[in-house]
Order: sequence, then C-alpha cells, then structure tokens
Amino acid sequence: MIPVLDVTIFSAALFSVGVFGVLYRRNAIMVLLSIELMLNAANINFVVFSGTAPTSAASADGQVYALISIAIAAAEIAVGLAILLVLWKTSDTVEVNEVATLRW
Repeated sequence: MIPVLDVTIFSAALFSVGVFGVLYRRNAIMVLLSIELMLNAANINFVVFSGTAPTSAASADGQVYALISIAIAAAEIAVGLAILLVLWKTSDTVEVNEVATLRW
C-alpha cells in the first residue's frame, strides 16, 4: 500500500502544475486542461483520505465526492468548449490575452 504522505505530495505537485498552467498559459484550451489537473488533484485527495477512514460506512464518502467532482468537471469542459467555439468563430483566436470580452 502506498503511504498517504506520498500520494498527498503527488497531489500537491499535480495541483501546483495546474495552478502554474492557469496563471501562465495564454491558450484557453491549456487553461481548461490546467483546471482539470487541479480537479484531478482534489479527486486524488478525496479517494486517498476516504481509504483512511476508520469505519467502512465513511470510507465511501470520498469516492462519492470524487464522482461528483468528475461530473462537475465534465459539465465545466462542455461549457468551456462551447465558449471557446464562440471565441474562435467571432475573433479567430483562442488566446486569453487577445480577447477581452464576449459581448455582442
């Protein structure tokens, strides 16, 4: 069994890579992928800490939270890609810095 500390350090590194991608990338698709990395890091923590629960009834809670987070991430990507398609159609770019607003 992998120690909880090792998985938590991995999750923190994955979350840090996601934060770096959100802050320093200009391409909107890369920003969305970085947000997914951060959500996956949170899911890893949910599952790891659900495995350390003292009772079997509480051990499924973290896995349920991870599944809910995956569903929310899928909805976020669907909405984000729809916005990106509108950006591409109106301004021929998906660079975050070049597009200021999405108004008519």
